[in-house]
Amino acid sequence: MTSACGCEAPTPGEPEDRDRPWWRDPTILVPAASGVTFVAGLAAGWAGAGQAGQALFWIGLLLGGSTFAPAAIRGLLTSGRLGIGLLMTISAVGAVILGYVEEAAALAFLYSIAEALEDKAMDRARSDLRSLLRLVPDTATVRRGAGTAEIPTADLRVGETLVIRPGERVATDGIVARGHSSVDASAVTGESIPVEVAPGDRVLAGSINTSGLLDLTTTAPGTDNTLTTIVGLVERAQAEKGDRARLADRIARPLIPGVLVLALLVAGLGSLLGDPELWITRALIVLVAASPCALAISVPVTVVSAIGAASRFGVVVKSGAAFERLGTIRHLAMDKTGTLTRNEPSVVRVLTTPGTGESEVLSLAAAVERHSTHPLAAAITSAALAGAARQDPADPRASEQGIADAEHVEEAAGHGICGTVDGHLVTVGSPRRLAAGQLTGQITALEHEGMTVVVVHRDGRPIGAIGIRDELRPEVLVVVATLADHHIGVSMLTGDNPRTAAALGAQAGIGDIRADLSPGDKADAIAELARTRPTAMIGDGINDAPALATADVGIAMGATGSDAAIESADVAFTGTDLRLLPRALAHARRGSRIINQNIVLSLILITTLVPLAITGALGLAAVVLVHEIAEVIVILNGLRAARTPSTPAATAPIREPRTPQIVK
Repeated sequence: MTSACGCEAPTPGEPEDRDRPWWRDPTILVPAASGVTFVAGLAAGWAGAGQAGQALFWIGLLLGGSTFAPAAIRGLLTSGRLGIGLLMTISAVGAVILGYVEEAAALAFLYSIAEALEDKAMDRARSDLRSLLRLVPDTATVRRGAGTAEIPTADLRVGETLVIRPGERVATDGIVARGHSSVDASAVTGESIPVEVAPGDRVLAGSINTSGLLDLTTTAPGTDNTLTTIVGLVERAQAEKGDRARLADRIARPLIPGVLVLALLVAGLGSLLGDPELWITRALIVLVAASPCALAISVPVTVVSAIGAASRFGVVVKSGAAFERLGTIRHLAMDKTGTLTRNEPSVVRVLTTPGTGESEVLSLAAAVERHSTHPLAAAITSAALAGAARQDPADPRASEQGIADAEHVEEAAGHGICGTVDGHLVTVGSPRRLAAGQLTGQITALEHEGMTVVVVHRDGRPIGAIGIRDELRPEVLVVVATLADHHIGVSMLTGDNPRTAAALGAQAGIGDIRADLSPGDKADAIAELARTRPTAMIGDGINDAPALATADVGIAMGATGSDAAIESADVAFTGTDLRLLPRALAHARRGSRIINQNIVLSLILITTLVPLAITGALGLAAVVLVHEIAEVIVILNGLRAARTPSTPAATAPIREPRTPQIVK
């Protein structure tokens, strides 16, 4: 890629030894040598060795100019590109022609060292991101028959059994096949507390196994896992420009030919009215003074630094434009299931009609629900299996035998599921679809307590109802309170019934509750909210995809979210801790402030230096020095975006979750 100031800069993905010390890096050594010879030339001049001083100035000029002049001339000849390097080349050549070799050497040194600092700043921001890949070990231990073998991580394939000993990092994504342990995924997801894992749980590449021995079944190759996906997404994001990056480009691009025209006018008109040498000299100074180098680098270095930093605490931003929009968000719409709640629903209450037992209602419901993939179906099946096991704990097969197998099962999305069990038609569905009969009042009470209720019919008559609750995530209260403190409004969008939604919303501290929404309704609600203020949507399911695409910024819960949600979103969380929300918003707002500061500083610099150059108040060396110092300031200010902010929500303790129990 071409750097903002016209020199060639490395692309994010090209192989390069970014850990090379500066004293072995030509991009630093050449400008440094230019500076040393320039200072030596000044010293020689002060000592009375004028000819030696001039020779040293020439050496410094050629060394410094070699870093930008060839690329600038090549760009002009091959593509007609008028880069900032070309302005500096013209200024240096003109100064030499007019006999100002010392000033030309100063320009070449200062501009070359500023370019080198810019390149190193961009490299640092990108290498900070790519350091995530170092979390993956070079080798992995896999089971081979009765023994184990150590193989390169790059050779891992899907379906292999990966052995993770205590203290080791996970080489690629996998599902726990055997063992129990705690896993520290903070480097990947930003969640600081280790998570207990057991068979069936997902473990991400780069996580650390902190205690027990684990066997993982790999779900991704060693070269294409969560970490490599994160790095790829963020590197593409760093290459995409945001609105203010495009604004800076729109200003800088026409400014370069405009500066050339202005310099020609200063030289031409001034020569007609006065000393030609004086006005040509001032025209050369104008070329440097009006150079938009600081403006052109002001946004990219900030966005690259900020997006890379966000990825390190578990937030993947897909583009520079999305990052800039994230910093403007004033309202947040949140999906309920899987976002505000744990997405681990449990049976809490079982209602029955006279003559029917709770275990009978559960087992009949489970007989048909075991054929469904809906989270509520999994909760009903698990409760029925647990109940059957309690009845005969000595028989390990009792749980399976306690549930009959349904036949002719049919499921209609949003309506329910039905099947034949022991010759009886069993239907399970929402109270909005199935008559509840004498259980209506009790069902209403359960919904007011925040439960989702399904009614169970046998041969067309209600025999019971099952109350299921998906508990709020323990961090929800502190997250909602923190967002309110920062004047960010919160709405809850859900397809659940209004009574359950209102109960959970009150528990979470959310006032704006919108329930009984279809995916299209959610998208319409987002469009309505976005008409009055910038609005983000966070969700994790397929039904959230339209709303995520409609929002100013769509945020997907990446670790457990659906592919459709992640694809539709602008931002993805690699973890599931909602405390990432206020942290991400604060990080983006801070990045936006730094971008604005850099743009304003760059424009002030140009508008101040140009009149001083035209009037002769500043000479070439002074203008070059001020200009390059300002560029270094802009770069250093942009690098501040690489620091990740800490918000009260990010470190606040969270209440212990309540474990629902089946009430007899």
